[in-house]
Amino acid sequence: MVINLNDSFKRYFPALSEQFSLKEFQKLAVHTILRGHRTLCIMPTGGGKSLIYWLAGLQLDGVTVVVSPLTALIDEQASKIEKQGYSVLTIHAGLDGLKQAEILRKLHRRELNPNFIFVSPERMATDGFFEFCLRERKDDVKLIVIDEIHCVSQWGFSFRPFYKRIPEFLTRVFSVEWPRFLGLTATLNPHEVGDICEAFNIPKASILKDDLLIRSEIELKVQQFVTEEEKEDKLWQLLEIHKGEKVLVYLYRKRNKRGTEDLRDKALEKGFKASNFHGDMSSLERQEIIQAFKNGDLDVVFATNAFGMGIDIPDIRVVIHFMIPESVEQYYQEVGRASRDGEASNAYVLYTNKNIQVKKTHFIDNSFPTVDELKDVHSKITGGILGLRTLQYFENEDVQRCFPYYLDQGILSIRGKAFTNLDVFSKIQSNSLQQLYGLTKNKGTITTLKKSGMEPGDLSSLTYAAVANGEARLSKGFDKCLVIENHYEQIPESTLEKLAEDINEKKHYKHGLLDYFTYLLDNTTTSTELHQEIGLYLGVDKHKAGRIHSTHKGDLVRSKSEVIIANLLFSNRISYEYEKKLVYASNKWIEPDFTISLSGEEVYLEHLGMLGSSSYDERWIKKLNIYNEHFPEQLFTTYEGTTITDQVLSLINNWTRNSDRH
Repeated sequence: MVINLNDSFKRYFPALSEQFSLKEFQKLAVHTILRGHRTLCIMPTGGGKSLIYWLAGLQLDGVTVVVSPLTALIDEQASKIEKQGYSVLTIHAGLDGLKQAEILRKLHRRELNPNFIFVSPERMATDGFFEFCLRERKDDVKLIVIDEIHCVSQWGFSFRPFYKRIPEFLTRVFSVEWPRFLGLTATLNPHEVGDICEAFNIPKASILKDDLLIRSEIELKVQQFVTEEEKEDKLWQLLEIHKGEKVLVYLYRKRNKRGTEDLRDKALEKGFKASNFHGDMSSLERQEIIQAFKNGDLDVVFATNAFGMGIDIPDIRVVIHFMIPESVEQYYQEVGRASRDGEASNAYVLYTNKNIQVKKTHFIDNSFPTVDELKDVHSKITGGILGLRTLQYFENEDVQRCFPYYLDQGILSIRGKAFTNLDVFSKIQSNSLQQLYGLTKNKGTITTLKKSGMEPGDLSSLTYAAVANGEARLSKGFDKCLVIENHYEQIPESTLEKLAEDINEKKHYKHGLLDYFTYLLDNTTTSTELHQEIGLYLGVDKHKAGRIHSTHKGDLVRSKSEVIIANLLFSNRISYEYEKKLVYASNKWIEPDFTISLSGEEVYLEHLGMLGSSSYDERWIKKLNIYNEHFPEQLFTTYEGTTITDQVLSLINNWTRNSDRH
């Protein structure tokens, strides 16, 4: 059955459909999902990723579960969908625990039937009550969406360990038959694509890349300095040049000299409406800054990379990297904060050689635990005692850094999701739960497991079922903890050696990413060249990488002369397609610059922009012979020069007169 997505768009989103039309790439992605394929969709920031899963999820007529990395992003997406008239459930740490437990209980009992459920990967990994309730509704879930799926790859700069464990969660809830699946991101290199496709079993044919990955509307500018003083002087000069525009400055350092706070204070002294933004701020503080920036109450924000994924401010006009990013991927994702509205913007990279070394030693290297840290944190978690214990994962940053390595090497294993103790009830009517509750004085989960002989998952399920069915009433929300099993009193030396090798391999890889990025900065001379090299690195087809100039129709073409041609055709209502394949023999084809429809017939327009180059001339002679043999009297040409507009208008006038005669 072929679905007319234009009609579906109008039916589900009547207000939006009056403002804009679905893009062909969005339609392709939705159709791929509806056909049942696990899909990876790579498209630029601001390219309309959300609308793909909105439309696909509603078309499937069930619940869509969206995994998203940030509380702010979850709340923003939820608000947008609710404004379109659809019901949304959000599960994240910003909600009161008791209130959230009641929401999940209603979900379990089918008193809530949301169109969309938003949840963070960390909540999926640690919230057993959420998993229990979702399993009850598993047949209603028709689509799983992983937003910012690049966080899955352990090789990427945005790696989030619990993203990697999403497949395990999906298998526990849905068994081997997952619902339809969509992964979304703006920036991936081939290594990371392989990581993701392996983790989620995505076939190669279902990897969709938008032709518009290259953000050519952003002018890229690179400046290297000898000293930090020179670099800072340039920063203030740029802020003066762009005064009154929305400017985002990336720093990666929160405090101290030339950190976000220091430069914010200096900017305020200089009369700028400025603030700073970093991950240590509360969710409310960050949301207030985002809203002030969006409203125009701020015109400069000094930020760490916490200002990133999913923040939707359409008219940021300038992005300045005051310290060098660690990779092409990070750079291109962060400059993508600009021009979400498609209008022209500027992006500057300001750096010194010292920045490159500091980035390696202080940022990349320090993002990994040392062997001594791994030993110490293991001892703190386990006390050197074998067996089961509960772990409050989020209470300690050192635990969060080390824990994935323990799991990978089998030092620890996750035996279940639970709660620290059973002392969370104001009323219990379940006899089974009442018996467990009375087994111990301190109501501790581990002691209860030992005395009852139960498995962690069975204890959790019994407890969650009592709450979900109204047989137990909570006095406070469940805390989110893991039941882990420790397999070693001390980490064996051989395992420590493997951990060290793994960490060194990842450091070396990330150093290489930074080296390649600085190579591009040093060896490209124009914005166009840098965009194209980045596009090729990210896997854009070489033939399409040259399409960087926008037209009124929305095409991307290869030269400014072709922009003039395309816009003249469009404004004169001449129907055309750019670089459409033209088959002239079995398995043989050429691509005219413009295929033009005139009264049901096709003619072809070639712009000869590089005549005089021997290689170009040779290619053109071969192409010309094909036209003469297979498409006689259907070829028209224009030449490079100041008369390009007159040439095209003359052709249009001739075509129009001939059309009128017929």
